[in-house]
Amino acid sequence: MLADGRFIPHEHDTTGTVQVVRAASGRRVLAVKDLDTSNGPDLRVWLTDREVIPGRAGWHVFDDGRDLELGKLKGNQGNQVYAIPESADLSDYRSVTIWCRRFAVSFGAAELAG
Repeated sequence: MLADGRFIPHEHDTTGTVQVVRAASGRRVLAVKDLDTSNGPDLRVWLTDREVIPGRAGWHVFDDGRDLELGKLKGNQGNQVYAIPESADLSDYRSVTIWCRRFAVSFGAAELAG
């Protein structure tokens, strides 16, 4: 495991954890575990360089800096895995957000530590 974090709610109640993991193949992935959030339009999983701010003040900060989209959210509940591109420098990113592209708002976010 390279980093991990726990979701906090933003626009919608969001719980679960994230782990950045290096697989035996050397490939890095983001593992989302026990996710529980609302379903929404055009939800994406982003790595970002932004600090996770609790409450309403944190809803809109993630598109103000650097972000790396890992893909569409595969489902609003359960476990999921997203590939992290080999070219990504993980030192550039400090958090994960479930981002609603349609309304430019975070459903929930996790600060990465590790």
